[in-house]
Amino acid sequence: MAESIRNAWANVMRRRFIRLGIPFVVFVAGGSFFLKQFASLRYEFRNSKRLSKEEAEELGFKTVSVDTEIEKMLKEIEEKDLDNWENIRGPRPWEDSKSVQIESRKLLEQQKSKEVKSS
Repeated sequence: MAESIRNAWANVMRRRFIRLGIPFVVFVAGGSFFLKQFASLRYEFRNSKRLSKEEAEELGFKTVSVDTEIEKMLKEIEEKDLDNWENIRGPRPWEDSKSVQIESRKLLEQQKSKEVKSS
C-alpha cells in the first residue's frame, strides 16, 4: 500500500506542470488577491476624518493661519538688503571646513585693512 502511494507520488512529481506550473499559478493569483487587500487600505484611510482646529489645539498642536505666515515671510524678505551681498565659498568635499573658514577670515581682514588704508 505504502509502496503504491510512493510510486503514484513519484509519477505526479515527474510532471513539470504539477511541480512548477501549479505553484506559479497559485502565487500569481494569491499575490493579486493580497495586493488588492493592501491597495484598498490606502483608499480606506485616505478619506479618514481630519482634525479640526479646536481638536488640534486641545491635543496641544499650534495652529497658525497660512495667510499670516506668508505675510510674515514677505516682511522678512522686504527687510533684508538683497542688493548688497557677498558670495562666500564653502569648503570642497576634500577640504577641511575649519581651514577654509580661517583662510576666508584672513582674506576679509586683509580686504578691510586695504579699505581703511585707502580711505
